[in-house]
This record gives sequence, structure tokens and C-alpha cells, in this order.
Amino acid sequence: MELRQLYYFMEVAKREHVTAAATSLHVAQSAVSRQIANLESELGVQLFIREGRNVKLTQVGHIFMDHAETAISEIERARQAVYEFLNPDTGTIRIGFPNSLAAKTLPTVISAFRKEHPSVGFQLRQGSVQDLTDAVSKGEIDIAFVSPVPKDRTDVDGHIFFTEKLLALLPISHPLADYPMLRLGQLKNEPFVLFRSGYALHQLVTSACQQVGFKPRIAFEGEDIDTIKGLVAAGLGVSLLPEITLSEQLPGETVKIELSEPNVTRTVGVIIPKGRELAPSERKFFEFLTHFYEVLNRFGQ
Repeated sequence: MELRQLYYFMEVAKREHVTAAATSLHVAQSAVSRQIANLESELGVQLFIREGRNVKLTQVGHIFMDHAETAISEIERARQAVYEFLNPDTGTIRIGFPNSLAAKTLPTVISAFRKEHPSVGFQLRQGSVQDLTDAVSKGEIDIAFVSPVPKDRTDVDGHIFFTEKLLALLPISHPLADYPMLRLGQLKNEPFVLFRSGYALHQLVTSACQQVGFKPRIAFEGEDIDTIKGLVAAGLGVSLLPEITLSEQLPGETVKIELSEPNVTRTVGVIIPKGRELAPSERKFFEFLTHFYEVLNRFGQ
């Protein structure tokens, strides 16, 4: 089996048309047809069936495509790793991040890194902590910012950079808005605006409420920090949000208040794959992050 056959197979499967695949590959149609026939002969199965001028994958063709995609992906990663080994100041780093770290944390560190390594590119992917952890484990992304940093996964390595408080966010017209500090129990009868179920911040807030003896009455759930802030500003509920998300861009119709009881915190850091070496550009970025937050923690954030 030749690598060229896999590339031809994948292109035909994507285009569902041999002529279109040949045009995309810049080779003759006969060359593509011949390589597909050789591949089918070697495997002893039919990978495509004809439907008029088009072709469709057979059932076994779909099975083969899943494995072919993985093989080609690993080959491309190997190619990229060799290239980055020879050119460590170039390359593209695939980074994942949750919504709660999108506004300040991610832009700050990428901007600082690009000043030292302007030729390194980034591909960004947003998702929940669970989604991002799975993506790192599967090799779909290289490094993910997460909060909280998972402790119970054996397929990734977690590195905590700092711990931050969650603060109460209230409408400015709320009867408790003038209080210097609040006990979480004082909000037990309030409607809450939270991230939807499945997000780490949802679990963190509901657990904190249960810790002081009540189950939060959830009025709205969302996936975006700004939306949650806006709903609180409109007087539709209260929320608990990470301090870093409230340090800037606080809506004018809201007020943030520290909690005296309980002390609700979350860890912030990154995860990297376990059992796979980071490429040189990825390693540089990870080492940069480690040093960046060491300095930041030393002098105060």
C-alpha cells in the first residue's frame, strides 16, 4: 500500500467524483482510477460504488476511510514535527480554550509570545473543559487552557498557573448591591444566570450553593460570558463569575461583590497530552507560559 493511494482515495471520497478528484490532485483521471483499483485489489474489497457519474463509499469504504484519515493525520504531524525540528521558530500551534478565558487570558499570553516568536501561527478552538480535554487526548489540538485543571484524567498532564476567586455579580438595583461582602446563602432565593449544564462553571457554582444548603433556582443558562453579564445587567438574575472575567468590561448596570462564605475558587492552567512529545514550537509556547505565569505570580497579577 502506497501513501499516494491513500491521498487519492481520500480525495475521491471527499469529492465523490473521480474526475473532480483528479483535477484537484493535478493528475490524470486514469492515474487516479488505476491507483484506486490497485488499492481495492490489495485490500480485496470494493471501496466505491458508481452512482451515475458520481461514486459513493461502500460500507467497508467508510470503515477504511476512518483509519485512512488517522494515518494521514499522523503522517502530516510527523512531517510537521520534522519541519519544526529544523525550524523551531515556525509552525502552527493548535490551542483550545473555554469561553471564560477568551477575553483576557488568551489574548494576553498569545500577544506576549508573538512578540518573541512572530513566525509561529495559531489555530484556536473553543469548547467546554470536557470537550477540550478529549481533543487534547485525541491529538486534535496540542495545548488547551482549562479551568478548573482536571485532576482525574490519566491521558493528559495538567499544569496549574494560578487560582482565582469567583465573585457575585448583581444588578446595580438589587437590595444587596451596596453590601461590601456577601455570604452565598444570602442569594438562596434569587434567580441565577449560569453557564449551561456540562460546563465546569455550572458545576462549580451549583456545588458551592449546595455546600451552604440550597439548590440554585436557575432562570437562564448560556455559553457566553458577555450574555450572562448582560442578563444580570437587565435585572433577570444574579451570577457567580471568575474574577478575571469581571476585571474589565463590567456592564454599567451591575456590581461585583466578594463572597465571605464560602471561599469559591477555581484553578486556571493548561493541559498537554501524556505520552506524546510536544513539537518544538509547542514546547516553546508551553515553556513560555510556565515562565510567564511564574513571573506574574511572583509580582502579583
